[in-house]
This record gives sequence, C-alpha cells and structure tokens, in this order.
Amino acid sequence: MSDSVTVPKSVSYTIELQFNPLYECLNSLHTYICRPSYKKIDLDPSWAKSVEEQLPPAFAERLAQTGIDAEWRLIVLLVCCCPDQTPEQFIQWIEDMTVKQLEVLIAEHTSLPVTGVARLRSRILMLFQQWNEYYFSRIDQQIITGLQQEYEQKQAILMQNHHLSTFVDEVTNGIVFEPHAELKRLILVPHYHFKPLNIIYAYHSFVICHYPAKLYLGDSSELPPYEYRVIRALAEQSRLKILKYLYNGPRSFIEIVRYLGLSKGITHDHVTKLRSAGLLHAHIQGETLTVYSLRTHAIDHLQQMLMHFIEDNQ
Repeated sequence: MSDSVTVPKSVSYTIELQFNPLYECLNSLHTYICRPSYKKIDLDPSWAKSVEEQLPPAFAERLAQTGIDAEWRLIVLLVCCCPDQTPEQFIQWIEDMTVKQLEVLIAEHTSLPVTGVARLRSRILMLFQQWNEYYFSRIDQQIITGLQQEYEQKQAILMQNHHLSTFVDEVTNGIVFEPHAELKRLILVPHYHFKPLNIIYAYHSFVICHYPAKLYLGDSSELPPYEYRVIRALAEQSRLKILKYLYNGPRSFIEIVRYLGLSKGITHDHVTKLRSAGLLHAHIQGETLTVYSLRTHAIDHLQQMLMHFIEDNQ
C-alpha cells in the first residue's frame, strides 16, 4: 500500500507512506542480525536468545555470520520494488525473476556492482523462506495490525497536511531529509522490531526510511518506552550540555565532540540517546548525517506528557 504527496516550494521530492507485512518481515530479520544494536532497541534483551532457540541450528549459525553489508542494501531494494505484500509472495516473485531481470532492476536503482546476482537470489530465498517459517509467521498479529493502523492514521494525516516537513519530522522523531538534485521520492515505512531507531537507505532517485511506530503492547498503566526514554535521556549532565550547545544553532558531530571534550565513542552514545528520545533533529542528505539541531518542541512537550501520565493514573 502506498500513496504520495508532493512536497511544495524548495523541497522537490514526493513523500509516500507504505506498509505491508513483507516490510516487517525484513525489519525483524534486520533487527536479529544487527547484533550491535541489541542494547539500543526496545525489545527485551532476551528477545534475540528466544528467537535463536526457535531456529534450526544451521540457520542460526548462518544468521550469526550475516551482516548489514552491501548485499543487504540490495535485498532492501528488492523488497521495496516487490509489487506484492507478504513474505510468501516475495519469495515467489524472486523465484519467478530471472537473474537478468534482477540485474536490470538493481542497475536501475543503484550503482552497486550487480555481479553475483545468482548467488544473491539464492541467499534471499534461503533467508526469507526460513526466517518466515521459523519466526515471522509466528509473531503476535497485534504487531501487524498495529502497524497497519499506524499506516492508515498517518496516511490520513499526510493527505491533509500542508506542512509536510513538520509531518516528516513528527513521523521519524526528528529526521530532516535535506533536498538534493537526485532525490525524487521519500518513502516512509512504519516498523516495530527496531524501535526506537530509524533505518535509512538511499538509492538513485529515492530514500526509504523505516521509522519507529509508537506501537506499545505492554501495560497501559505504564509510561510507554518512547516517552520514558525522554526522561532518561535528560538525566545526564553531558546530554544537557549538548542541548544547551545546540540552542545556539546546528552543529556537526565533531563540533559537539570538541565542545564536550569527551571521546567520539562516549559523545556518540550521548547523541544517540538524545536522538532516540526525539530531542534532536538529525539533518540527513542521502544517507549522510550532516548536522544536529535542537528539537525544541519535543522539550516543550515534556511537561504535557508527564501531566497526562500523572492525571491518567489518579
């Protein structure tokens, strides 16, 4: 499912919302194989271990050796280009495509080498057949229903929204996609498994951003993780210093490092937590993050969010 709206004035690309179960199959697999992100996501730390126990040992070992590499970028592209909506339909589509057809499709959208497409085709079939069989086909259907509702709600807003840069900012929790000559389409896809992080890939004429849907399946009496994260992010002096520094205008990551006088690794951790809380704008051109700026309205929203939580629990 997808619809598009052209962004007016200085921004020359269209904005599209898309969602189908195939996308979440892709994103759940991405989440599992992206091991360095386990501590950054909302899923319980035991999630990966419980998934591994569901997988055949040989497949689990194969996934342990799989990374987010150049071939993965091609897999994301093919999922985006697939005209169908379920993992089963995608698998059939890949099986029906010839190697030559896949080569032509890949070359149309990216400058990445298209050698080894026959091997890539086999890899895709193996990954999606087994991942769907042993994990994705068994997930809580509330996830798919919730993401479908998220898509429909945001689509309704998009079709009536005259402030499209604000819409993108709100949906992505702070991403600013800077226009450039090649960018014609921005595709936004809600996801569940990799929250609170965005997943962004740029191709010749379009950028696809898998954004974290505010979908919470836990106790309704508790503060949802995406709101609790704001409070936690503010409870650290260095992060407060970053917010104060950015009040004077956008800054690059290196400028923030120099200002804090901390290592790049520690600074990156602080910036990541502020971004995950939606307290910063991340300005992106293609896939390159250029500068950060202060997302002041998110700070303004903090008191309102806290009072709403307190009042609802009286």
